[in-house]
Amino acid sequence: MAVIEVVLGDITQERVDAIVTAANESLLGGGGVDWAVHSAAGPRLAQAGGAIGPCDPGDAMATPAFDLYPPVKHVIHTVGPVWDGGAYGEADILASCYRRSLEVADSLGIRSIAFPAIATGLYGYPVRPAARIARETLAATATKVELIRLVAFDEETYEALSDLAPA
Repeated sequence: MAVIEVVLGDITQERVDAIVTAANESLLGGGGVDWAVHSAAGPRLAQAGGAIGPCDPGDAMATPAFDLYPPVKHVIHTVGPVWDGGAYGEADILASCYRRSLEVADSLGIRSIAFPAIATGLYGYPVRPAARIARETLAATATKVELIRLVAFDEETYEALSDLAPA
């Protein structure tokens, strides 16, 4: 069973095997965390993403990490749901982002991974419900990954994820 940690910080500075980015369908780079990851990884990340995209909401695909700090070897791109009130399958799509990212990680032999709070930025998913889905899905998904780190960019997200952390 994977250890799940919650930290406040910059996901591009994490020392893990893979970083997950909250991508758009094109995988060419976007705003928020995706902009930060693309900026840190360099222009080859967008080229690699464009070569394998598009990616459907709820799915995940991997590219090399390029210029991200070692030991990061892979970027896993996942496309979250755009929040539209919650009646359009957003929760299922969000849960799928976490599950599919772990499946891709397992296929690559990844042992440690860092996730952002997928879809809570530009896509507008409410932070607390998104945090609950992240924690529950990651805890319930069988994986060979040993360390899952949830990286919150701000205090609100950190508190939401930490409130759900096991005692």
